[in-house]
Amino acid sequence: MKTILFHCTGGSPDSFWYPYIKENLKQRGYEVSIPAFPNPNAPTLAGSLPVALQENYDEETILIGHSSGATLILSVLESINVRIQQAILVAGFFEPLEKGKPEPMVQEAYDWKKIQGNCKSFVFVNSDNDPWGCDDTVGRTLVDKLGGVFVLPKGQGHMGSTSFNQPYREFPLLLKLVD
Repeated sequence: MKTILFHCTGGSPDSFWYPYIKENLKQRGYEVSIPAFPNPNAPTLAGSLPVALQENYDEETILIGHSSGATLILSVLESINVRIQQAILVAGFFEPLEKGKPEPMVQEAYDWKKIQGNCKSFVFVNSDNDPWGCDDTVGRTLVDKLGGVFVLPKGQGHMGSTSFNQPYREFPLLLKLVD
C-alpha cells in the first residue's frame, strides 16, 4: 500500500507527527511519501495541487492530510480518475475559517459526488477545541457530505501547531485508523 501524507500550512515533511507516522507505516510495509509543498507558510491551491497531482494514485492509495493538507485531499480527489482506498483528514476544513476572509487552499465549490466516488473510505479526525476552528462541527459536516467515520479526540486542539505550542510528535490513534 502507498500512503501519501500532505502537511499543514507552516509545516514540512519533518513537522509534528509526520515522521512518526512515516516510520511506523514503513515498519508495517507501507510505501510512504510526504511531498514538500511550495510556499508552506502561505500555500495556495494553485501552487500545491500540481505538486500533489505528481504523486501516483491507485486503488491501494491511502491519503492522510493535516489541516490545509486535509483540504488539499478534497481537491486531489476531485481531480484524479481513480478510486483510492482511504482518505484520513485530520483537522480538515472545506470553507474559509474566517467569514469574509479568503482561504487560498479552499475551492469556491466542490463536486462532493466526484470526491465521494474517488475514495472507498473516509475518516475525519477533528478535536472539540481546535484553536483554528477546524473543530468537530466541521468534521461532522464533512461526514454529512461524504459519509465515513468521524473520530473525536477530545481536548487535542489542532493536533499539531507551532502557533499554539502543540508539538504533537506522536499520533498512535492515527496509526489505528489506517486501513
